[in-house]
Amino acid sequence: MIDALRPRRGRFKAPAPVLVDEDAPMDERLFQICDGVVDILSTFFNVSGRDLRSNSRCGRPVARVRQIGMYIAHVTLALTMSEVGRAFGRDRSTVNHACHLIEDMREELEFDRIIQTIENIVRTAFVRDGTARR
Repeated sequence: MIDALRPRRGRFKAPAPVLVDEDAPMDERLFQICDGVVDILSTFFNVSGRDLRSNSRCGRPVARVRQIGMYIAHVTLALTMSEVGRAFGRDRSTVNHACHLIEDMREELEFDRIIQTIENIVRTAFVRDGTARR
């Protein structure tokens, strides 16, 4: 399973800070934030952003990367499960399931390192002054 989640080979460029329109309505800002997370994940794992954004069912590797995205949005960016669900086009209970699943998978050291790396990248792109850019 870890093989499907290995970052692609080569140099990963640090993301430019994601610009979130501070004057946009809250839901639009949530979509901008989660879109940025999806962009980071699609680059990191070499998975189609279109597949990650799709509302339909998909293969296990794409679903797992999407679950990682929901987990990162909730845990690292402190978005509520309902907010993450709206932005990812999923139900709050689906986000809850993803968070529990990824948290359990972090018991494996290699997987935990991958998640830590993604968390650091997302923090660099989204967090300023200790708070998420909302």
